[in-house]
Amino acid sequence: MIKTHPLEWLDSLILQTFDPKNTTSSSISESTLSLTSENIAKESQKIQFQLKNEVFSLRKKRQIRLLIRKYHSTLIFLLDNVIENRKNTIFNAPNLSTSIDTIISALEELLSFIEIRFATYLSLDERVPITYLIVSRNELHLKLEKLQRKKWQNEIHQNIMESVISVLYQLIQSNRSYKITYRQILYQKELFKSIDDFDESEKSVDIYTSLDELLIRLNFNAQVYITCLINRIVSNLDMQTTLTDRMSKLLFIFKEFRQLYSNESIMFEPSQQNIKSVLHNWFKHEVAYLEREIELNASSRIGVQTKHIDATVALDNKIECILSTDQMGLILRATDESRILKARSMSQIFKTIVPYLSTPFKKDLSYQSVRSKSYNAEERDKEIAIQTLEKIIKKIKSY
Repeated sequence: MIKTHPLEWLDSLILQTFDPKNTTSSSISESTLSLTSENIAKESQKIQFQLKNEVFSLRKKRQIRLLIRKYHSTLIFLLDNVIENRKNTIFNAPNLSTSIDTIISALEELLSFIEIRFATYLSLDERVPITYLIVSRNELHLKLEKLQRKKWQNEIHQNIMESVISVLYQLIQSNRSYKITYRQILYQKELFKSIDDFDESEKSVDIYTSLDELLIRLNFNAQVYITCLINRIVSNLDMQTTLTDRMSKLLFIFKEFRQLYSNESIMFEPSQQNIKSVLHNWFKHEVAYLEREIELNASSRIGVQTKHIDATVALDNKIECILSTDQMGLILRATDESRILKARSMSQIFKTIVPYLSTPFKKDLSYQSVRSKSYNAEERDKEIAIQTLEKIIKKIKSY
């Protein structure tokens, strides 16, 4: 026995009989339209009955899930088509307009039946029907108007809500009708509920207000809000007078941020990264940039200090060493690599010590020259350096 498509009659009615491209659509008789309206109601009941029978005949959840989703997606497809067809001027005629409304009502009834009766088998990532989206956006618009009238005691909260409201208004006015899912609609409802229940008197954590904590927890990853939060952090950092203070403040704000909870299983904008990921990357780059700034600043300062030392250390204040520059370089390099002397780098050891040394043959020594020679010393220089250290060891033993 050949099984017929359960939605075959509705499919044919919408995609053929009421297709604007079909020239017969404008010449459908009153009696045919009346009969069609009666049959729509009967067909709706028939589909519901057939769907229940099919579900009860299946044993595996996977099979039921596939069946329910197949019915659901097909009904959404048909509803989208009939809504699109309705825009054609052919259907401005009262009799055709009434029939179209009847078809839309029947499809909405069938979708509602599936969504209520078999909700556990549906995916939240299914695209919502156009009519459902229109209703949801109307509700969203009313809630936004109410939210816009609300006055916040905290000025920062007021600024945050202005950015949130602007994002949601853009959402209402966008043309992304065919990309909105049930998950996104549920998120929007949860967002408004959380804002309605929000207690403005709750304590804030340093730079993050209690409203920030709420939005980060809900993973409100809208770029406008993220930019608003980053600008606030930067303004706070700009109040620091030194690079070290700026770094200290940045690390503290970063630490506080990492302690904030964010539910990454939900999000406002599915096509964007989680809010924690975006801000974590921003913090990492800012910390790396500041570290580089501090390092360059320190190097510049040490260079100036070294030049100052070279210029101010009088010849009679220098300590004469009987070793050559090659032998001195070997010993200084060894003290660094054996960690006897600890400094930020080997260069710092040479910069700090060499300007105060001289040899019997040379009064002014270049720390760069002494450092480079420590890597190319001859065997004879190594022997003398070792003998010198043994001499020191012998002397210490005699004490």
